[in-house]
Amino acid sequence: MAIKIINYKSEYAQNFYDLNIEWLKTYFYVEPFDEAVLSQPDEYIIDKGGFIFFALKADKVVGTVALMPTETKGILELTKMAVLPKERGQRIGQQLLQYCIDFGKAQNLNSLLLYSNTKLENAIYLYRKYGFKELDLEKGTPYKRADIKMLLDY
Repeated sequence: MAIKIINYKSEYAQNFYDLNIEWLKTYFYVEPFDEAVLSQPDEYIIDKGGFIFFALKADKVVGTVALMPTETKGILELTKMAVLPKERGQRIGQQLLQYCIDFGKAQNLNSLLLYSNTKLENAIYLYRKYGFKELDLEKGTPYKRADIKMLLDY
């Protein structure tokens, strides 16, 4: 069944929260910054010039991803990507990633930035495959769980 990727709609805000909370609890833990962003996506992402996308399968939300503004103009942070557990392994995350890359190009962005954790070997492999390069991880990153920072330049 085909995946359709759509822009943020406030009616899907709960899906954004639920998908990401499940993912965080499965692999890590929910940090205070996560809770704030996920429970108030309009305030933390949309109203600041960011974007949230949803992957739909038969009109049901099965995945999500966000592009959050950074302090540097022209660079958005790829963040909050999560796929429904029973839908994982169907390349939905890859489709969301490709969509964000294409979207960034269409918006004439300079780069996409992301923070991740090297224990997520499949994700790191995927980011490298799509051209993301590792950067030095600065102190005081937004996420305690992050141990890798990557950038995709256009």
